[in-house]
Amino acid sequence: MKVSKKQKRLFVRTMICTVSLVTACFFCSSLEAAAAPRAQETGERVTIVIDPGHGGENEGTLEGIVQEKKMTMVTAMAMYEELLKYDNVDVYLTHTEDVNLSLADRAQFAEERNADFLFSIHYNASVDHDLFGSEVWISSVQPYNAYGYQFGWEQMQQMKDMGLFLRGVKTKLKNNGDDYYGIIRECTARSIPSAIIEHCHVDESRDTPYCQTEEDWKRFGREDALSVARYFGLSSTSLGVDYSNEANNLPEVSLQSILPATIRDQTEPDVCVLTLQNADYDTGEVTLEVTATDYDCPMMYYDYSTDGGKTYSELIPWPDLDIMAGTYPDTFTFSLSFTKGETPVITVRGYNQADLFTESEPITFAKPFVDQEKAAEEARQESLAAEEAAASRISDPQVTDAYGSVITMADAAGNTGASSEGKKEVNFGVFLVICIVLVVLLLMVFLLYQIQQSRHRKRRRKAQRRNVSGRNRNHPR
Repeated sequence: MKVSKKQKRLFVRTMICTVSLVTACFFCSSLEAAAAPRAQETGERVTIVIDPGHGGENEGTLEGIVQEKKMTMVTAMAMYEELLKYDNVDVYLTHTEDVNLSLADRAQFAEERNADFLFSIHYNASVDHDLFGSEVWISSVQPYNAYGYQFGWEQMQQMKDMGLFLRGVKTKLKNNGDDYYGIIRECTARSIPSAIIEHCHVDESRDTPYCQTEEDWKRFGREDALSVARYFGLSSTSLGVDYSNEANNLPEVSLQSILPATIRDQTEPDVCVLTLQNADYDTGEVTLEVTATDYDCPMMYYDYSTDGGKTYSELIPWPDLDIMAGTYPDTFTFSLSFTKGETPVITVRGYNQADLFTESEPITFAKPFVDQEKAAEEARQESLAAEEAAASRISDPQVTDAYGSVITMADAAGNTGASSEGKKEVNFGVFLVICIVLVVLLLMVFLLYQIQQSRHRKRRRKAQRRNVSGRNRNHPR
């Protein structure tokens, strides 16, 4: 039995929806459960260590307006000063000068102060300068994975309130299964919970407005302090705030195994299909449907190409994505406009949370779209020509030819230098007819004159003959 393309697409979408639902349920098992208390237990006083990322010869990313190490120090200091306003908390900075400090020394500093948590402050950049958004990296080892995820959840809420795109709370592993980031490995080895806060990307236009000035970097520090205060349920007499209940409203976590929501996928999205919904060749409007999914993690971005994959648009957030809930629509539509007479070849790439993509098959078109600019110019020229013709008819004197047709004096004279070739031919014909008519009239006048003269001569000869005859009778021989 043959299966039509439509039936195949329906089958694929049904399978995608089914798998997506199962995946979402699995993914959300650690996210959308009832609010739970903080998994990490602490004493009456909380000890927090803030680590300004990089320093000394390690400048961090250089893609921003200044070195990353300068930005992280300003943010860390603002976070430190804000946390000092809370009660029952001890706050330390791993360093306050621009010095070389190993990751092990930073973790050792936190261990010596019996830290309840170390927060490593950073700013981000990507190789192709196309990624954007805020993210938190945590340990893959329990219970630090659970502690890190609950803090990261609070941090994401603060970044979302600022207006940043969320990239989630994640782990990253080396090939041997150890945590990829050194500061996290060193802290975990010393039984210290830790998290790396990547506030935003300094090299992408949608994030750069958040990190242009020193005041922007300080604001991040204050928001970080608020995340910490909410996570630990701190209160402040000087600020007049009490977040003790916030520590009981965190996402539920398990301390037995790594949270599925934090596992960083290593494979591309499983499906990415592009379907043409409508194409209007006159207006240039094209509507497309994207169907894509990843069975292991959420979809995060998409981009598209109109030249068969040679160049692509900037990355676009996946519509209606909730990265912290792990939910996203597997199908959505978007529109493109072609107004320059193009014949596009459209493809789409869907990206998952690991920034890996799958590309769709191309959509092609049988003919080019109308060049709107050219069509508008042609219409304008036709309108101007019509207006000029109307104005010429009003201002040019008119006469009537021998056939009763109305012609202008310029036409009769053949002086139509600005006219078209067809109009020149018509004017010459009219002029020729007029000349022939005049010649005929002159000939007729000449003939009438000759006839009249002939009659006059005949009358004169008759009169002369009568006179001679009379004289002969009066004088006989």
